[in-house]
Amino acid sequence: MHERPGGNPTADIAIIGGSGFYELLEPTHRVEVTTPYGPPSDAVAIGTVDGRGVAFLPRHGATHALPAHRINYRANLWALRSLGVRRILAPCAVGSLRDDLGPGSVVVPDQLVDRTTGRAQTYYDHGAVHVSFADPYCETGRTVVLKAASESGEQIHDGGVMVVVEGPRFSTRAESRWFASAGWSLVNMTGHPEAALARELALCYTSVALVTDYDAGVARGEGVSQHEVFRAFSANVRRLKDLVLCTVRSMEPERECACSTALDGMELPFELP
Repeated sequence: MHERPGGNPTADIAIIGGSGFYELLEPTHRVEVTTPYGPPSDAVAIGTVDGRGVAFLPRHGATHALPAHRINYRANLWALRSLGVRRILAPCAVGSLRDDLGPGSVVVPDQLVDRTTGRAQTYYDHGAVHVSFADPYCETGRTVVLKAASESGEQIHDGGVMVVVEGPRFSTRAESRWFASAGWSLVNMTGHPEAALARELALCYTSVALVTDYDAGVARGEGVSQHEVFRAFSANVRRLKDLVLCTVRSMEPERECACSTALDGMELPFELP
């Protein structure tokens, strides 16, 4: 693990953890980071995995004080990049919009649909800066997750569209059925603008989604409840943690994906951290 001037340790990989994913790395060095966008959700914990610096940031704060629509996504991504992070793994809980993706399924989505409202979702409030987002997730990161799953014997689903809703309420049945009829696979509350902001900072971002419920529109069930989501995540979180750590160990030190060159040739309104 290296240090930046001022003594703070650095990490090139970060894990942004959601519900039930608050502790991962032991032992850790906690770093309080200030950003131009205010404070991140919590201090960033930096530890090591096989001697490699890895950062961990609890998306909702250490005590889950922040609901999805109140998370300071811009501060979170900026803080991680300022500590040297260039790759992000983002485990999250999702509802399923497909009968074949039941609770306990792990999915590596390849597309995203934004249905949020009112969130600050860009760093580029000035100037003409338009970043490509056709493929919102790092293809190299996705490949590494899938390979790590195969090598560890973990059953995993390759691809799927994740629609991100504002929250904090769950979907109505009509909304859920609408999402499913559009061919979307998963519904979530935190995947946007997290993925878009990562791209605007030329970071690799890979989502790893754990299905906790059938949402409200699939024929089965009576509609999702918070208790159901937390119970399903708790029952499967060890699998997800093991997969994420296995993925970290498999990551190559150098980036050769399109994410790293996403800002090439653009005149940015600020200097990147």
